[in-house]
Amino acid sequence: MIRNSIVAIAAAVASLVAETAIAPALAAETPPVAAGAGKATPIEPGALAILKEMSARLAGAKSLSFHVRRAFDELARDGQPLFYMVGSDVALVRPNRLKVITQGDGPPAEFFYDGQEVTFFLPQKNLAAVIAAPPNIDDALEAAYAKAGVYFPFVDFIVSDPYAAITTRLASAFVVGQSKQVDTTTTDIVAIANPDFQAQLWIGAEDHLPRLVWINPAPTQDKPRNMVEFTNWKVNGVSASEPFRSAAATKAPRMGVARPSGEGDGSP
Repeated sequence: MIRNSIVAIAAAVASLVAETAIAPALAAETPPVAAGAGKATPIEPGALAILKEMSARLAGAKSLSFHVRRAFDELARDGQPLFYMVGSDVALVRPNRLKVITQGDGPPAEFFYDGQEVTFFLPQKNLAAVIAAPPNIDDALEAAYAKAGVYFPFVDFIVSDPYAAITTRLASAFVVGQSKQVDTTTTDIVAIANPDFQAQLWIGAEDHLPRLVWINPAPTQDKPRNMVEFTNWKVNGVSASEPFRSAAATKAPRMGVARPSGEGDGSP
């Protein structure tokens, strides 16, 4: 399911993955492998508690808005990794309103969901695609992925149960420590992994909102990198009367919808 997008993205798309980066001092405090055990770190209750608090804060909000900045690398023809930056402004009202306005190293794109339809709009080309959508955000995101291959690297944080999405097939989870270097606040750092991916999350120690995520796929050798950074959080600050349709997209010529045949970023 697209709900478990961290697994799907890490396994399928190089642009949505990243190497874990841990400050040496923090790594020394909480080693990822128990001394002399030769086995993976177990799932620590403290790490799960932090993830549950984050999930409860996100799932319990009637509305959310935030800015997300993503950095990812892809290999050039000569094998050199080239980094790209993508920024998106996200707003949602539960259970059935979502919009994502994306700018970055590539053509801008807009995504709208109003409880009835999902609209993909390319402003530079003045083209739009529209599909009928289920009556909730989770299923609408699933439909967008199934019909058009569209997903977002932050999808696990906006579905109805982020905890279930993030901890599916969890093999290890531990608290690395705390940091004061992310988004001018104190964050708890949690490292998690399953057979498909390894990830590190920086989560606000007081407000329990995600601030930064690094992800890398476990099975690959080249370890492509992906960073997702969250800023400008507003909880319960979006009005249900705010438009979740685009007037420009409504007037634009229609384009067809299909899953992409090759590898690529996949997100508008």
